[in-house]
Amino acid sequence: MKRTKILYWVFTGLFSALMLASAIPDILVDPVAVKGMHEGLGYPVYLIPFVGTAKLLGVLAILLPVNRRLKEWAYAGLFIDLIGATYSIIAVGSPAANYLFMVLPLTIAALSYAFYQRKVGQQGKASVKQNEGRMFSASPAL
Repeated sequence: MKRTKILYWVFTGLFSALMLASAIPDILVDPVAVKGMHEGLGYPVYLIPFVGTAKLLGVLAILLPVNRRLKEWAYAGLFIDLIGATYSIIAVGSPAANYLFMVLPLTIAALSYAFYQRKVGQQGKASVKQNEGRMFSASPAL
């Protein structure tokens, strides 16, 4: 359990840092973000702060102790952002090095999510063991 928690926080910290580092320039409509998303990929400028805000909210949901369903949606949204970015980079005909880089954040995201699932599964088993032999459980239903 301890190893799983450590690996979960390592990969989640890396994933959150990567997503936050890309969210802040988007929110601020930094010239680098405009160059990449608007000039490079052809997205409208008004979409840039929206995407950045969505990334920030996703990072917060992953890091904070929130409802499990909200955390699942946050992971889904951030995965969609990364997959969409990868597709967009390929679609505009960028060199392979540009989209092959996307393997790194996608791998870190997958590892964060995998260790999140493992951590939740282990917590569920631990609470079942604690409640064995009891007629009524004090833990809320999911």
